[in-house]
Amino acid sequence: MTTAKSRAAQSQITFPDPDRMPDDMTTFEHLAATGNAYHLLQHLIQQGSDRATTLLTGEHFLSPAPTKITKGLRIPDLLVAFDVDPAAFKQTNAYVISQQGKPPDFVLEVASASTGRRDVGEKRDYYERIGVAEFWRFDETGRFHGARLGGDRLVDGRYQPVELEVLASGDLQGYCVVLNLYLRWEDGQLGWYDPATNRHIPTFEAERAARIESDAALMESDTALQMERAALQVERAARLEAEARRVELEAENRRLREAADSA
Repeated sequence: MTTAKSRAAQSQITFPDPDRMPDDMTTFEHLAATGNAYHLLQHLIQQGSDRATTLLTGEHFLSPAPTKITKGLRIPDLLVAFDVDPAAFKQTNAYVISQQGKPPDFVLEVASASTGRRDVGEKRDYYERIGVAEFWRFDETGRFHGARLGGDRLVDGRYQPVELEVLASGDLQGYCVVLNLYLRWEDGQLGWYDPATNRHIPTFEAERAARIESDAALMESDTALQMERAALQVERAARLEAEARRVELEAENRRLREAADSA
């Protein structure tokens, strides 16, 4: 019989850090090194998601309930969940569905030699069973997943494949409802595209370009202001010179009149 005390003890279970596979650098290259995870979180916050209740993480256990037995649990490369408690995630070092009150909204697996076959088989079945709303897969080469990009959406408790579009460039993209973004395979890289603009969400490079453009605009504005000030100074100097010349001419005219009168 499970007592309230034992349930409380279970809820305080802290999960261990998952073991890392030798080829986990594949995930790092496409999510961490490129800033893809950071860019996605910033975009979601800018689009109105509550930072305090939005969780974006990866490389941690995803479990239906607290447990000390981690065998059989999955470790998503990227997980997104809205309206949850990130503090509870940090406390347990895992996403525990019974604690959060709901499955994750989005899970992504990046292909590697050691995980590719499981990504499209065991993991897909697991995420479907626990109710992950959308499960996506990205494969730089297409060798390990059998496809470069794939997505499944939960419909009546079962996964249905997301329709993918082949672009004129040869890239692939599919629409993710829960993120309101297109996921795109483009020249072996993972991209997030805003359907409202059909442009990639802001990235480090875009932010840097925007700062450079802003700085250039400020410099241009400052240069224009300096030129305007210089022009005003030239105009003022010209007025002063003209006024001085006028005063000088008037003085000369008075002198000539006075000389004529005295003669």
